[in-house]
Amino acid sequence: MALARLNYVELPVSDIEASKAFFEAVAGWSLQDFAPSYSATTNGDVDLGLQADKTEATSAPLPVIEVSDLDSLYQTVVKRGDEIIRPIFSFPGGRRFHVCEPSGNEIAFWQPIPEE
Repeated sequence: MALARLNYVELPVSDIEASKAFFEAVAGWSLQDFAPSYSATTNGDVDLGLQADKTEATSAPLPVIEVSDLDSLYQTVVKRGDEIIRPIFSFPGGRRFHVCEPSGNEIAFWQPIPEE
């Protein structure tokens, strides 16, 4: 079994600048822009991502769990017959996939790309 820890929560947002300003003012967090529609904290134990791209955003907060072996975990999920919502895909800094857990919640598992 792959080592796993919840280290990220992604929120769907409609106005990324307003949401960034909120978290900066209320929580004192700094957010880094990774794309015009995506910003995230990068220095916490559990970081926060803001997703404003409606084609990429989930309908509810998305827990993102870091694992040490994404491919192995993906094969385990496939063998179990769990519902894959998004197969493995790459993004800046890593790879991930989304699965529906038995109660209907969307969960993402990801693995960082090692720095060269």
